[in-house]
Amino acid sequence: MIYVNDMIRIPDGEVEEKFVRSSGPGGQNVNKVSTAVQIRFNVRTSPSIPGDVKHRIFKLFGNRMSNEGFLSVTSDVHRTQLQNRDEVVRKFVEMIRAATVVPKFRRKTRVTLGAKKRRMESKSRKSEIKRNRHFDRDE
Repeated sequence: MIYVNDMIRIPDGEVEEKFVRSSGPGGQNVNKVSTAVQIRFNVRTSPSIPGDVKHRIFKLFGNRMSNEGFLSVTSDVHRTQLQNRDEVVRKFVEMIRAATVVPKFRRKTRVTLGAKKRRMESKSRKSEIKRNRHFDRDE
């Protein structure tokens, strides 16, 4: 069971875990041992994730999603399977938590009339200063 927060718990059966060969540190060990960990999670069919969170997962991590709705997370930064497994679960939980945050509603605002007037007055003052810099060339 993967605990994301108080409301979201993902059973181990919903997450596919696979060990693959790593391209990370390890020298000759890389060629012999499959230390990298890849997990796949079907966001689309998961009953553990609420609908609004699913929508935000697709929006935030669409580039990591397959057409079937699988979210793929990989880790190969460590030399051991166990460390990479812990790292990939940490990344996965972090991603789901990021999707649980409801974005703040942005209320459109307008520039006030006073601000527009102040801006126009400062522009005309600047232009007057620049106009006065020119000297009369006819003399």
